[in-house]
Amino acid sequence: MQMTGSQIVIECLKEQGVDTVFGYPGGAILNIYDELYRHQDEIRHVLVSHEQGAAHAADGYARSTGKVGVCMATSGPGATNLVTGIATAYMDSVPMVAITCNVGLSLLGKDSFQEIDIAGITTPITKYSFIVKDVKSLAPTIRRAFKIARSGRPGPVLIDIVKNATSDEADYKREVPELIKRETSKIDELAVEEAIKVIRASKKPVIFVGGGAIIANASKELEDFVKRVDAPVTDTLMGKGAFPGDDNYYIGMLGMHGTKTANLSVSECDVLIVLGSRFSDRVTGNTETFAKNAKIIQIDVDDAEVNKNIDVDLNITGDIKSVLEIFNSRLEQLYHKEWIDKVMARKDALPLTYNKEVLTGPYIIEKLYEITQGDAIIATEVGQHQMWAAQYYKYLKPRTLITSGGLGTMGYGLGAAIGAKAANPEKTVINIAGDGCFRMNMNEIITASRNSLPVIEIIFNNHVLGMVRQWQTLFYGKRYSHTVLNDSMDYVKLSEAMGAKAYRIEKKEDVVPVLKEAVGSDVPVVIDCIIQSDDKVFPMVAPGKNLDEVFDEKDLIKGRN
Repeated sequence: MQMTGSQIVIECLKEQGVDTVFGYPGGAILNIYDELYRHQDEIRHVLVSHEQGAAHAADGYARSTGKVGVCMATSGPGATNLVTGIATAYMDSVPMVAITCNVGLSLLGKDSFQEIDIAGITTPITKYSFIVKDVKSLAPTIRRAFKIARSGRPGPVLIDIVKNATSDEADYKREVPELIKRETSKIDELAVEEAIKVIRASKKPVIFVGGGAIIANASKELEDFVKRVDAPVTDTLMGKGAFPGDDNYYIGMLGMHGTKTANLSVSECDVLIVLGSRFSDRVTGNTETFAKNAKIIQIDVDDAEVNKNIDVDLNITGDIKSVLEIFNSRLEQLYHKEWIDKVMARKDALPLTYNKEVLTGPYIIEKLYEITQGDAIIATEVGQHQMWAAQYYKYLKPRTLITSGGLGTMGYGLGAAIGAKAANPEKTVINIAGDGCFRMNMNEIITASRNSLPVIEIIFNNHVLGMVRQWQTLFYGKRYSHTVLNDSMDYVKLSEAMGAKAYRIEKKEDVVPVLKEAVGSDVPVVIDCIIQSDDKVFPMVAPGKNLDEVFDEKDLIKGRN
């Protein structure tokens, strides 16, 4: 059947099961938007306030569902505004397809109005970047893009289409999307047997879970494996929810703002079993001393991650779910009572603490957890509030924490929350932000209002750039260079002007009533929470230090004395 390129784009999206796209129209992409109008009963389009919001929303949609998120933008600045969102998805292995349109083929390479080489710009931050110049190659390219985005280690793919290819005609025949199989062909049988031998011989094992375990949908196999090995579990920011945060064997997050229990236990263990983590510098601290007493077994679908940041003793390349299925079928029940007792005693003796006399971020998050009972999707921006959300909310299931881990993108969370809510309308979706982050993309509150997406935005308003100020306090002699936000911004009035219901909390006793009202609301809600400027995230490992040098506020006071 003969179709225009724009019709082919929409038909291919329908082929791939796409039900929602996030975007912003413009001249070069108008043909596709015109066709999208004709199919609005089949594909929902969420009009954002800024193209960066579209990329973040597609990202949040993908993280919360495991499906490919789709965003669209026009040429030139429309396309470049997607770049930060594409890079965010790339760093965290999020499947996304970004569709942009460029000037016509005859105008390409002539510095035409709103022309940009977006495929070239995004090559380092995508799994693949295509430019489609001929309508005949459009359908195969879109199908290939979705396959690349979903297969192996997922990630974003960009398709840039010259404008004439959206109006030219070509033959189109519907195809069923190719089934993406789990990556099992690279699993080395000898490595599996050696790993099982090492695990059996271990006296003090720790299981370390990264985002790869969530991507692999390996939560059930992970829970079985933990019970079988009888080992405590720690995780990365991206791995939260892969293993239930309320399980007794869970000892908290590892790394710079990880728990003392996790950091000390990994420093002491004799075997560290690593599932889908890339050993970020925020996790390892000093790489020379990371897990210095342990044999490290790394399991990852991407062999490029092996020995990249940390030299490991043994690695298995392949789908984590498949590897754990093999382990669970071959390992007998192991017991490590002495080690478990020691770690649990440490967990009891070294809990997370905060000032309970005043209104704080941790207090608000604890109450949020109690009200939602862990049955919510939590998005975050980046900074102190992000770490408090990681520390004090218990993630019981995978895909319930939506946060920028690798790129650390301020302004990410609100767009991501909108994407998650669009994908999961029955779920409570909450974005936790700092006042500095909220300023980055707060215009997306209008998107939530316009599209009837009742997300909840909680602002931890300390009138400073909190995490940067914390570093300035601890490492820069309290020289607060351009981190004080001492203007007269009224977030309540601003949010109401953007169509949201808004509250301000200044006292602890107001937290529960306001949160309950917000969770029950059918419109977007913004809550401006006034907290102290010098609240800090503890525990902490100073940059480049050993994990066993983890400290908290009490340690600082002792050190000063």
